[in-house]
Amino acid sequence: MSATSGLWGKAAKGALAGCCALAMLVTMGACGTTDANDKPAANTKGADLSQVKKDAKIAAMLPESVSKDGKFTVGVSPDFAPAEFLDTDGKTPIGYDMDFGKAISKVFGLKFEPVSAVFDSIMPSIGSKFDVGLSGFTVDPSRKDAGEFVSFLKEGSSYTVKKGNPKNVKVDDLCGHSVAVQSGVSQEQTVKKANQQCVAQGKKPIDIQSMKQQTSVTTAVATGKADAFCADTPIAGYAVKENGDALQLIGKSFDETTEAVVVPKGDMQTAKAVQAALQKLMDDGTYTKILKAWGNQTSAMSQARIETFDEGKQE
Repeated sequence: MSATSGLWGKAAKGALAGCCALAMLVTMGACGTTDANDKPAANTKGADLSQVKKDAKIAAMLPESVSKDGKFTVGVSPDFAPAEFLDTDGKTPIGYDMDFGKAISKVFGLKFEPVSAVFDSIMPSIGSKFDVGLSGFTVDPSRKDAGEFVSFLKEGSSYTVKKGNPKNVKVDDLCGHSVAVQSGVSQEQTVKKANQQCVAQGKKPIDIQSMKQQTSVTTAVATGKADAFCADTPIAGYAVKENGDALQLIGKSFDETTEAVVVPKGDMQTAKAVQAALQKLMDDGTYTKILKAWGNQTSAMSQARIETFDEGKQE
């Protein structure tokens, strides 16, 4: 999700992958995958990753604490299509973030083990419950003490309204409107700042509707419960595509930032291994294949980098 300032703000994201996604997301529990993950899950358009093989040199970069159990355990909040959402079986996380997780795991020679969790509970559990977090986490200085960030995608934020914009919502003047947003994501802070400006100017406040799941946020606007929602641009765009008769984007994408894989704070060994794996995927074409499979080529970067949060310095 696009970052502004919230500590747990997400490479904000989330959208409805059609009506079926709503039902699938009602029950969200820990889940893993099998060797069949080399190819896309049934009834999805994920990338075929059967060509991705273990790179012994990169695999050797991982600390034993990560590799010893043979699994690469990834914390994910699967309610942000097309980045991560549940497949038609109602339990398997899929999407471009999950394809990246699978591909990184294959480079490491480990089994990809996604574990579903509420978004704002993931980052505090990285290093204990999860090896890494891969769920649209954006890079923001306010999070610099929460983990090490290996960025690999560009992201922005966008507002979405009901088709035809019946409430005449304007992105530069949200005062008096109701705006839905997922709790814990960076866009929540974006909307809160906009509300502070409304109050300071003596205008009507924004009715901020914070919700646990992005699917609920999307539905709130589609059904008229909220006038607009704010989310990552790829997520908002996918929501409009899947619900074209109900939603539309307004304004331009803003607050561009980068999405990252988050590893435990101070664990530079894992951070460098993840960076090397991502760079390999970028260089051999797998990275582009994944983004094309999910229609998100505009988010591409040419280099994976470890963020230092010092201006002008990146590894």
